[in-house]
Amino acid sequence: MTRQDEVQARYRRFVEDYNNGTDRDVLCANYGIPHEKFDKFLDFLRGKGFTLIDPAARPRTLAHEIDFQIYGDDLQFVEVELDPGETAVAEAGVMMYMEPGIQMETIFGDGSAQSDSIMGKLFGAGKRVLTGESLFMTAFTNRAGGKQRVAFGAPYPGKIAALDLAALGGEVLCQKESFLCAAKGVSIGIAFQKRLGVGLFGGEGFILERLQGDGLTFVHAGGTLLERDLAPGETLRVDTGCLVALQAGVDYDIQFVGGIKTALFGGEGLFFATVTGPGRVWLQSLPFSRLADRIIAAAPRMGGARKGEGSILGTLGDILGGDNR
Repeated sequence: MTRQDEVQARYRRFVEDYNNGTDRDVLCANYGIPHEKFDKFLDFLRGKGFTLIDPAARPRTLAHEIDFQIYGDDLQFVEVELDPGETAVAEAGVMMYMEPGIQMETIFGDGSAQSDSIMGKLFGAGKRVLTGESLFMTAFTNRAGGKQRVAFGAPYPGKIAALDLAALGGEVLCQKESFLCAAKGVSIGIAFQKRLGVGLFGGEGFILERLQGDGLTFVHAGGTLLERDLAPGETLRVDTGCLVALQAGVDYDIQFVGGIKTALFGGEGLFFATVTGPGRVWLQSLPFSRLADRIIAAAPRMGGARKGEGSILGTLGDILGGDNR
């Protein structure tokens, strides 16, 4: 890619962020634009043929304003407090408990404004199928006269992160199965990865989940969660399974680790992800796939080797207990 191509790509990213409603201060910080020159820069882009949407003409999602509290250390759950009439949406099967005034309903799609019509609901549900998720989501609505609470549990040990989309430019991309729950009004769609390398070797195929709107959404990360703010042009190389989420303005690509010996015997796989700022990324220290591989490798019935229990006594115990089959 030539320098001119890089500049044009940067202009396109700026226009996309601007049209998605990213805050002016955030744009200035992410793209290094002096505040006093912001309007002149917009005129410059219009002169280049870019279409910029007037802020007054942008549709607003207006997601429900929910309150929350995250409990626990490594096995966390999030408790959402709903005012009368407020709704939270979640993946099927993650509800932990709810108070009597909460009404639970299975819905097509995500319940956002984009899926109000029949076709919108069908299209939204169909997009979720492409990410490997269920056609249905569950809506939890407070039908009582006062505040009511509903809680959602993490699927495996790790951390829950609360992402305020309004403060993050209105859009975040996340790996499938990271999404946990959100305020009603958040649009949960898909984002196709344009680069062939990302699609083939990115660990999640061509598709990421796209979370859009101005409300709260909650994602889950395995192990310990790291939030990293990348400056413009700053690059970080990441194991493909350790990337949880990223802002829409972050450039995401896949690279070969380099060196035949390292690739074959390094134990880190053949490819890693590169993320380049500006923007924020969320990383996890323990992807579920890595945890599952270790469990399978250590399970005798799955063909793994018994470890950490003493080879002789462990084997005798299996024979006496009838487990060495």
